[in-house]
Amino acid sequence: MQVAQAINLLSTKSLTGLACEEIEKWIYSGRIQPGEPLREAEISARIGLSRGPVREAFRMLQERGLVLCEKNRGVRVRSLSFEEVQEIYELRISLEGLIGRLASQRRTNEQASRLQKIVEDMRSAVEAGDVVRYTQLNFELHEELAQSARNAVLADTYSRLVVQLKLFRSYSLRHNAENVRQSLAEHSAIVAAVVAGDASLAQTLLQEHCCASLDRLRAQMPDFDASQSGEVSVRDC
Repeated sequence: MQVAQAINLLSTKSLTGLACEEIEKWIYSGRIQPGEPLREAEISARIGLSRGPVREAFRMLQERGLVLCEKNRGVRVRSLSFEEVQEIYELRISLEGLIGRLASQRRTNEQASRLQKIVEDMRSAVEAGDVVRYTQLNFELHEELAQSARNAVLADTYSRLVVQLKLFRSYSLRHNAENVRQSLAEHSAIVAAVVAGDASLAQTLLQEHCCASLDRLRAQMPDFDASQSGEVSVRDC
């Protein structure tokens, strides 16, 4: 990191915030896997910060449901069972539908432009074979859609619900290039519907995308036995 960039970051973010952001990037990119221990001294050395901010970052990540801080066992990246993931998805499907409907009705021209720009960046990431970048943009697009619904309670509820799913959504994309291409096609159609103001189509496409995301995740989880859990579909909402 260049000196000027580092100084700018330090002037706008706390050391704890910087540490938290960096660890989150490692988790979402797959550099740190679910269940993997996080050692304070090691993380401090890798980030280049003292152990105090890293310790506070662990607490922040625990509050977000991304890590577990257990007495006598230390800190580790949280692992969710597929049953827990599916329960979150069941609620997410409904929220995504509402976001799609409201975003298509309430989004500003500026928000529409941002959504289209993110999709173009996603397309560039696919062409470059940059799955990590695509995954980051995927998260950004869904967050922008939630903001475009212009309902603060909905956006906050959605953010709190899906933060843990980032562990698994990135997993399904990292392990299958075809998943990335299909994901791009779905996001492109969603944004087109939102920009066109087609509330019904945007709602349906977002719900179908959510169901397809769960199906892709299910297919990529080697330890998941589909017979142990029921299918989730738009009709279940």
